[in-house]
Parts: sequence; structure tokens; C-alpha cells
Amino acid sequence: MTQTPENIGHRIEILDPRFTALRISSAQLERLWTGGRWVEGPVYFGDGKYLLFSDIPNNRILRFDETDGQVSVWRAPSNNSNGQTRDRQGRLVTCEHLSRQVTRTEYDGTRTVLADQFDGKRLNSPNDVVVAADGAVWFTDPTYGIDGDYEGDFAVSEIGNSNLYRVDPGTGAVQIACGDLVQPNGLAFSADGLQLFVSDTGASHVDNGPRHIRRFDVDGATLRGGEVFSVCAAGVYDGFRVDMQGNIWASAADGVHCISPDGDLIGKVLVPETVSNVCFGGPKRNRLYITGTTSLYSTYVGVCGLPYF
Repeated sequence: MTQTPENIGHRIEILDPRFTALRISSAQLERLWTGGRWVEGPVYFGDGKYLLFSDIPNNRILRFDETDGQVSVWRAPSNNSNGQTRDRQGRLVTCEHLSRQVTRTEYDGTRTVLADQFDGKRLNSPNDVVVAADGAVWFTDPTYGIDGDYEGDFAVSEIGNSNLYRVDPGTGAVQIACGDLVQPNGLAFSADGLQLFVSDTGASHVDNGPRHIRRFDVDGATLRGGEVFSVCAAGVYDGFRVDMQGNIWASAADGVHCISPDGDLIGKVLVPETVSNVCFGGPKRNRLYITGTTSLYSTYVGVCGLPYF
């Protein structure tokens, strides 16, 4: 599935002078590949110079080769995979709608189930995931994968709520880390691991519902605080990543919003499709990969992203 990259042009909007140093004036937005239905879950493998990303309705994980631009099917079926990350050993950790599980792909290619239920009840449809410095797996579990048959199988929630969970690295026990979110979605740690940012896309299900990112203080296995950090003015904040300076690069309806460490929207990378998620890649982690509805995009920025760990 080799496609010639399409130059979309200079697509930067500066809303605050602080964003000037975070963009590269000559960098263009490129459409690297198109042909998906709702692409998500980008995760970068610098050791292999490739990116994996999910095409949820098409039930597959795709692989973009950074060396030649070729896109191939890496896993199909993928259990309608969504968000993905890597653990401390470099293994792939995946949220799966269809199986309603969080799984880890071992070095030999086999899958290990990390979480599939809470209190004896099946999870809804794990959405996005991060791994903490202590090896704990944190994941969100909204209902998008069971709301219909397009991104999973329709089902009624057994738990009756959409929660943020933590999987203990020693015992494997699954515990609720936050239970007052409407539709928890993207999440990412700060550089020091002492804060966890979580987006709530509850506006998709509740009139005037949340379309924001909340910020929590992390105390081991416990979260404190949870104040609203930033409200999305264009659609909802879905997946996002944090850069080395503490800025958040968040997906939105009109592109990627760059939010400063104090919560100000300082700039945008405008994308011609609704953006679902982002991640940093390239040898210096200064290439911003963007999954936008049907396509994979990228642009270079003037800051490096945090590693996944």
C-alpha cells in the first residue's frame, strides 16, 4: 500500500507567541497515507523505524515504514484495536474494542491479557492506555466500542459506568482510579510522572457534556485533584501526547491543539480531517504523527516529544 506523500501545505495557526518556537516555519503538513475508516492509536517504534496505528472499523493494525513510506497490514483481525503504547520492555500494549480487553504483545508475537473485567464484570471497550514508570498500566474504558456494531459489538455495559483503571504491576489487580468521568478517553503522564492528564469526551453522549482534559496529581496508585485543565473549543479532545517542555498536543475537530503547561491554547496544526490521536516519532522524536479520520499525517515541530514510557 505504497502511496506518494501529499503535501497539504503550511498549516500552522499561532495564537500565542510561545507557539512560535514550537513550530518550524518551513515544515509542511504531509498526508502519508489514506484509506482507513477511523484511524487511531499511533505508537512509534524507534528501534524498528516504523509506526503502528489502528484502523478500528476495518479491524486491523497498520504499519508505516519510516524508511520507505510503505504502509502494510501488521495485524488483522485486530479485535477492533484502538489506543496503543509500549511498556518498559518495549512491548506493545493495545486496547481492543471487540474482545473488551487490554492486551500485551510478547516478543514472540503471542498476546497476554492484562485486563478484561472488573469485579467479575466485563469491561466496556478499553480505549487508550499508558504505562507508568513503576510498570502499572493505566487505561480508559468508555462505551464507544459497545455503543454499536461499527467499532466492536453492540452490548449493554455490565459495569454500568465508564471508568479510568489502573492495573497493578505486581499483582495484576484491576482497580478503579477515577469513577467520575462520563466518557474517559485519551491520557498521558507528565515528564516526571507526578501528573496524569485525562480527556473526557462525554459531550458525545450527554448534552453540554464534558469536552475537556482534566489534570490529576499521582500519588502511587492514587489520584488526587482532577481539575479541568483545558476545554476544547472545536469538537472534543481525544488522544494526546506531551512534549519535553510540558506542552500537550491534543487532537480536535480542526486539527491538533497545542496547550501550554498552564493550560493556555497557544497554537494549532490545522488538519483537513477530524483528528483522533497523535504521537511523536522520528530519530529525534520531533516528527508529529497525526491520525485523522481516514488518513495518517505528519509534520515536524520545534520540540521533542516525551518517550512513551
